[in-house]
Amino acid sequence: MKLKIEKMIPQPRSRFLLVRCPECGNEQKIFGSATTTVRCIICNRVLAEPTRGKAQIVSKIIQVLE
Repeated sequence: MKLKIEKMIPQPRSRFLLVRCPECGNEQKIFGSATTTVRCIICNRVLAEPTRGKAQIVSKIIQVLE
């Protein structure tokens, strides 16, 4: 029964990501499908840029959060 329920409930296509800024080393959580430019809160460097689907991640991905 549990298998049928899992098939009926769609899983999200995007996740939250923990990224590290290459300039200052700050770790920040961002959304994988960001629709706006994401900047570091410390040094204001661009971490991710929006595309039509998933965001283009410019920084290093440390962990995919569930």
